[in-house]
Amino acid sequence: MRLITARLFLLAGVLAQGCTGVRAQQSLEVQQHGSSTDQPSASLEAEADGSALIDQSTLPNAIELKGSRPRVDPSAVKPAATSLSEPLSSLGATPSLALPNTTSEVRIRELRPLSLAEVEQLAEVNSPTLKAAASQVEQAKSNLLAALSTWYPTLNLSSTVNYKDSESHENSAEHYSKEGYSFGQAWSTGFGATLGWKLIDPVRVPQIASARDSFEKQRDTYLIALRDLRLNAADLYFQLQRADEGVGIGQNAVRASLVSLQDAQSRLQAGVATKLEVLEAETQLARDTQSLTNSLARQNTRRRQLARLLDLPQDITPTAADPVQIIGIWQPSLEESIVAAYAFREELDSLILDISINNSNANAALAAVQPVITFTNSYDASRSQGQSSGVPENNSVDWGLYNWSSGNTVGMRFAWNIFDGGSAWARYRQNKQKAQQSEFEFAAKRDQLRLEVEESFFNLRASNKDIKTTSVGVLSARESLRLARLRFQAGVTTQREVVNNQRDLKTAQTTYADAMLKYNQSMIQLRRRTGLDQIVACDSLELSNKKPKVGDSGFVDAEVPIKPSPLNPACKASILQAE
Repeated sequence: MRLITARLFLLAGVLAQGCTGVRAQQSLEVQQHGSSTDQPSASLEAEADGSALIDQSTLPNAIELKGSRPRVDPSAVKPAATSLSEPLSSLGATPSLALPNTTSEVRIRELRPLSLAEVEQLAEVNSPTLKAAASQVEQAKSNLLAALSTWYPTLNLSSTVNYKDSESHENSAEHYSKEGYSFGQAWSTGFGATLGWKLIDPVRVPQIASARDSFEKQRDTYLIALRDLRLNAADLYFQLQRADEGVGIGQNAVRASLVSLQDAQSRLQAGVATKLEVLEAETQLARDTQSLTNSLARQNTRRRQLARLLDLPQDITPTAADPVQIIGIWQPSLEESIVAAYAFREELDSLILDISINNSNANAALAAVQPVITFTNSYDASRSQGQSSGVPENNSVDWGLYNWSSGNTVGMRFAWNIFDGGSAWARYRQNKQKAQQSEFEFAAKRDQLRLEVEESFFNLRASNKDIKTTSVGVLSARESLRLARLRFQAGVTTQREVVNNQRDLKTAQTTYADAMLKYNQSMIQLRRRTGLDQIVACDSLELSNKKPKVGDSGFVDAEVPIKPSPLNPACKASILQAE
């Protein structure tokens, strides 16, 4: 009985498990069918709202957009300045081969304040790098003219003038006979002209195409050098402004440390402070003095770096005349900036020209085993006067005797290197592989350009936010230092609190200056990397005469916990706006 009962329970368990598996499989099939029916609708919705992935094979081809041999558009870039205005006329470039050899010739005699616009003008006129790039363009143009000359015939001229003076003796073995002596004197001239014209030359067309593309590539290189020069000039100017800010911050820190040291010494003399507080103030003063020394060194270095870029006279050092400020707001979106970079960057055009140059070189290599037909015409004439030999001793040369001859030969020359061991085809394949390599380099450069634009855009956005937050930090640290100094003078705190607040203020000011520098650098980088100049200038500041309200936490308009806030333009996030 027990055995039958156990078998019945076993059979019931197997049947229950099988039914569960069937129901699970049926539900899975229903779910799969449902997902397959929902997938088209989901894809249609994605296509409707623009979130669907794009088939990369449908993207436009660069050669179709730009052409197989893109040409430089002079209107895309503002031309470089060619002369200096009157206030800058004394800042012309030092002669290229000038080399001072005395200390008086390199001693700095003038600190010249310059604005950003003046720095850019000086860089465009004086820069030896830009001059070298312009020289390379002229070299490529000369190479193109040399290649175009192969379409024309060649004419070679030759001329000779000879004078012959000869004498001869005839004698036997027994004695010398004067009757056997004779001489001769004669002038001869010759003229030759050879005309050659290659009617069929397979290497001519690809060589001209390669030279023309090389010329366009050098023009692109010049524009790249001009853009980079403007970027480097503005970047060095902003770095110089940042160095000046660092010196100002360091000087204010030293002044604050001196005040703190005087307060600590006064309290020590009054017997209400300890020697430890005086030592803390002296230590902070030493730190601030060291920081100011390093800031002065960086300032001098930035000035000389700018002088090197501008190629200024040896006895002049530039300084920044413009105050540190936000240069503007970037208008285009990230997507518009990326597309503009793809359209305007000359680096992509140069790589497309590399493809064309390598293809032309491949055709030129293949022309080595193709026939060449040349038309030739040779003309020669000669004239001789006098007697070259046979004049007896007692007679004179008859200069009335002359001989003249001329001839002209017209012909066609056919040359064909039928077999060269496969050298021409090997060079052909090599250049075709170089063209394919340029295509891969184009893809790498395209990705690099997008990354550069995105990096500058993200840095600009972060710096925009940092300017606002760091400006609030500067105001808060400034107020904290004031309150700490009052508390120390009242005897309710120690010198350590004052020192800490001094350090916090210096750090906040440094961070704010770095945010301003990073913002301006990101702005000019976007202008360089996109080819766009859509920077909107900041509006004039409207400062309030009322003191801002300070919350219980000591921060201006600050709320805790931190909540998401809109990204305000950097022009409205400075310290003056916050005040």
